[in-house]
Amino acid sequence: MDIKFEEAKTLKEKPTGALGFGKIYTDYMFIADYDADQGGWHDARIVPFGPIELSPASMVLHYAQETFEGLKAYRTKDGVIQLFRPEMNARRFMNSNERLSMPKVPEDMFIDAIKALVEVEKDWVPNEEGESLYIRPYMFATEASVGVHPATSYKFVIICSPVGAYYPEGVNPVKIWVEDEYVRATPGGTGFTKCGGNYAGSLKAQEKAEEQGYTQVLWLDGVHKKYVEEVGSMNAMFVFGNTIVTAPIDGTVLPGVTRDSIIHLLKDWGYTVEERHMPIDELMEGAKNGKLTEAFGTGTAAVISPIGELCFKGEKAVINDFKTGDLTQKLYDTLTGIQWGNVEDPFGWTQEVVRIQE
Repeated sequence: MDIKFEEAKTLKEKPTGALGFGKIYTDYMFIADYDADQGGWHDARIVPFGPIELSPASMVLHYAQETFEGLKAYRTKDGVIQLFRPEMNARRFMNSNERLSMPKVPEDMFIDAIKALVEVEKDWVPNEEGESLYIRPYMFATEASVGVHPATSYKFVIICSPVGAYYPEGVNPVKIWVEDEYVRATPGGTGFTKCGGNYAGSLKAQEKAEEQGYTQVLWLDGVHKKYVEEVGSMNAMFVFGNTIVTAPIDGTVLPGVTRDSIIHLLKDWGYTVEERHMPIDELMEGAKNGKLTEAFGTGTAAVISPIGELCFKGEKAVINDFKTGDLTQKLYDTLTGIQWGNVEDPFGWTQEVVRIQE
């Protein structure tokens, strides 16, 4: 893929101090256009970060044809900038686009575009512990047409943001509200995709949880409101001794890259992983009788977030005395160790982008 480069007239000052999450953006962004009448993808370019001009009739604004991804670039102690399993993000992006009747971005184009942008922005990849460069690829319909049909033109954009911890709590337990009124996804819907509508529809429950003093929402299935699915923007896992239970990937749960990586690690260490529909009553009973020894959410942004308390229909259950469990901590240390190059990568998950000459 031929990528043009437009140099910025001025560059931003690099941030100092705490980065937060998703508040600061780098100097450049990647853009490519899709037009059915021009044979598909064309005009790939890296340009200065800035506004995107859209027609008020752009179909994304009316019919929400929009998908996105999230991954990170890491700086190792040896000066290598690397990615973590970007091919999984590329494949999930294609699946999301297919579900929303949007053209696919080929896997090699997706990864090449990310690597090209990260190489340009290599000085933005932070080097403090726990910090990384968050990468947000996204795509949306641009055709100007107020009529319900798949658009014929789109933009594929990638922006980057240097980030610290996603949750202010860091790798410490959070309190989770079990939502029993609203639902996130139903069979046959878009629950397995990363599209903006899924997240817009979750905000009301998130507000309700925060009003009650809880950090995130644990979603139940959309049919029976009985079976445990996701925790907000994360997959959820529950530890019962040597067995870990998590919701199956069968159309309503996002197939997380971190989730898949954690399952690989657990099986490699000899644990049993059950991907099944677990009733919320079973989970709450396990928390009360102590059989549920640990619980955590997994996702690109937070990596692993321990769960210390559940609240369901006013009933509260504390997990592991509201402490981060040993297995949770080991998983976090191992996975982030691989991502930052501090631990051997036996699975071949990392991909080098550029090596910085000190």
